[in-house]
Amino acid sequence: MIRLAIIGSGDLAQQIAHHAISDNQYKIIGCFDDFKSSEQFSGNLQILGKIDSINNCFHQGMFDELIIGIGYNHINFRQELFLQFEKTIPFATIIHSSCFIDKSARIGKGTIIYPGCNIDMHTHIGDNCLIYNGTIIAHDSHISSNTILSPGVQIAGFCQINQHVVLGIGTVVSDNIHICENVKTGAGTVIIKHLTESGLYAGVPAKKIKS
Repeated sequence: MIRLAIIGSGDLAQQIAHHAISDNQYKIIGCFDDFKSSEQFSGNLQILGKIDSINNCFHQGMFDELIIGIGYNHINFRQELFLQFEKTIPFATIIHSSCFIDKSARIGKGTIIYPGCNIDMHTHIGDNCLIYNGTIIAHDSHISSNTILSPGVQIAGFCQINQHVVLGIGTVVSDNIHICENVKTGAGTVIIKHLTESGLYAGVPAKKIKS
């Protein structure tokens, strides 16, 4: 079984570990966290060391693959970490077995797809994405790297979602919509027009409420 290490030890890291273990995909070795001491435990996760020890631990053969367990509050840091390690350490791609993933879909490395998602034909999901429970992505849509889709997001066909986008729980995106970088949406937002400016959007239909 593949041995997995996680960057971060908080709630998201605990969720990732839970699904990876319960779905019988990985053996969790532990996690790296700059704010915890080695040999401590966070929940059921052993702290292996600080982030700057990751390369040494990998070359010592402690784990096989890496995943980032840091969420939307630190989305830029997520990308920094991915770029820092992607050329030297294999990143896991974790797809829960309860998901439907069409054979023509492409899923990037470091991406996590939680239970109950439906990923339709010719869909492309980039690297280092978080796709939470029950998300639906229709045909021919493109989700760029370092994007987070909260539970119950629904994206229609031929959409383009750019990097550093965080779609809130239950967000609905109509077909043929483009969303620019650094957009966030509130719960239940409905997007029926292109979003060409970064910022926070909410409402039905979506309106910008904060830059």
